[in-house]
Amino acid sequence: MLCSAKTSGQLTVAVRRRKMSVTTCRTMKAGFTFAFALCCLALAGVHGDSFTVLQAPEFVSFHKGDWPVSGEKVPDVVALTMGFSIQEDLLWPGLQAGPLFQRPRANVLVVVRGVDSLAFPQTVASYPLENPVPFTLDSVAETVHSLFSEYTPVVLQLAPSEERLYMLGKANAVFEDLPVTLQQIRARLSQDGSVLTSLPLNSLSRNSEADLLFLSEVQVLHDITALLQRHRHLAKDFSPDLYSLELSGLEELSRLYGKDSPQYRDATAILASVLQKFGEDMYRLYGNRAVVEVVTVKTFEAPLTRKSRSILESKQISNPGSPYNLAYKYNFQYAVIFNIVLWLMIALALAVIAIAYNLWNMDPGYDSIIYRMTNQKIRMD
Repeated sequence: MLCSAKTSGQLTVAVRRRKMSVTTCRTMKAGFTFAFALCCLALAGVHGDSFTVLQAPEFVSFHKGDWPVSGEKVPDVVALTMGFSIQEDLLWPGLQAGPLFQRPRANVLVVVRGVDSLAFPQTVASYPLENPVPFTLDSVAETVHSLFSEYTPVVLQLAPSEERLYMLGKANAVFEDLPVTLQQIRARLSQDGSVLTSLPLNSLSRNSEADLLFLSEVQVLHDITALLQRHRHLAKDFSPDLYSLELSGLEELSRLYGKDSPQYRDATAILASVLQKFGEDMYRLYGNRAVVEVVTVKTFEAPLTRKSRSILESKQISNPGSPYNLAYKYNFQYAVIFNIVLWLMIALALAVIAIAYNLWNMDPGYDSIIYRMTNQKIRMD
């Protein structure tokens, strides 16, 4: 009896231990699953923003993959797609080196604030964007202007919400009538041919300030392609063009209505379709030789501060008679010109020294035929 009691007690203890071990294993599995989910959410939050290539010619190769690109390296990517050199090597496998004598005629970069990604129907490639710091294409614009200043390329940098405009070259003549201030854009929305008559507004209202800001940015995209269709010769010249647009209408809608609101969802769908058509139009206008990129970011880590110029100031840029039309402090061809002038001056100085030395030590009666003939005539006389 005692033995049977001990045996039953040992079995009970063993069963209890087994149950405790099974419970511990389940708890550990649940903990690991929860930790993995948190890691996935954290990674999704870090890499939620995106860098999307809508259009690109065949000689500009983008590899599809999940290679993240830093926000501060976006200007370098734009410069490399246009065939320009950069100060530091870009260790990013998403862009492949293309042919030397084939370059795109234009690069169009659109920055959309207030959304991490847009559902585009068709894209070339899309990459996660990390470290979303503010950036500008001022360095690329300076390179285009310095290398192709004789051809006056089109350089347009525009942010309608902040009324920020920067134009160079032929952009002053083409986009002179482009509405820039919010008052001008709202007046443009009430005219014939505005986007209000062609877009399905759905839950968006014409009386809301935030809705009008978003619609004004869509109107600017429409007006840019309309003006380029009138001046098609600009897309066929030798110099490359640069466009940089920043849209923040979705950010205002998310603050006012929230990201789960029907206004925000309708605006996101409208902007995705409008940007898709905008990229196709720009690609077609430049003869299938344009690169169109879209950067979507929820919010930048720091506010964007840069110098801006008004339309009146930008008109003086292409005016050679203006006293304020200052040149750039540094030209990328400065080293080449400096070496040509330096060694040419050294060669001329050495040539003058050699000629002067030979003339000084010349024997008139032996080296010169004039003095030789004169001496013979003197002797004969």
